[in-house]
Amino acid sequence: MRTALTTLLVTLFLVWGASAQQNPPKPVEQTAPQQQQPPAQETQPPAAPPAAPSEAADPMKMANPSGGTAKAPASAVDAKAYILGPEDQISVFVFQGTEFSGTHMIRPDGKISINLVGDVQASGLTPEELSKSVREKIKTYLNDPDVTVSVLAVKSKKYLINGEVNRPGEYPLVVPTRVFQALVNAGGFKDFANQKKITIIHDNNTRDYFNYKEVLAGKKLEQNIWLQHGDIIVVK
Repeated sequence: MRTALTTLLVTLFLVWGASAQQNPPKPVEQTAPQQQQPPAQETQPPAAPPAAPSEAADPMKMANPSGGTAKAPASAVDAKAYILGPEDQISVFVFQGTEFSGTHMIRPDGKISINLVGDVQASGLTPEELSKSVREKIKTYLNDPDVTVSVLAVKSKKYLINGEVNRPGEYPLVVPTRVFQALVNAGGFKDFANQKKITIIHDNNTRDYFNYKEVLAGKKLEQNIWLQHGDIIVVK
């Protein structure tokens, strides 16, 4: 009885083992947790810059494509007081009008030539007066033009110092100058200069005399005259 029961149990175990080998249990598939994707952001194209308002081409502005970035050069003289003359070097600057701008040497006839305008009288005028004259002449081409005249080099007015001074030579008469100031500009006297009798020879060949010692002491100041174009100061 016991033997038969044991045999039955062995038989059942063998049958179950064979069945397990033919149909092995399927492994449990583990699925990775899905990562939550952030919501997609809606991208919008950058806004286009506002269109510039269209305006008709202005022929007055077409003359100067570079705009008004340039500046008039500095003047070496007082534009309200200095009188222009032949051989002076000047600059005519027209804001937003480069075709009229340029540098000029005043001709012996006292005139300069400006593009599209022609000859313009310059000698005998101050830089400020010449600016107004040029402005009137180019109003045909530009609306309310801005004109600046600058003196680059004074060559029409000069005086000469000769003799026993430290820096003899020719000097431009840029501003009104008296004899005393001219001698200072020349660096003073050499050791053996006669400071009591200095001669000023004028263009018309008349003469004046200057005593440096007296003027230095504050005496007879009337002899400290204003120099004129072409005067020659002689120190012996």
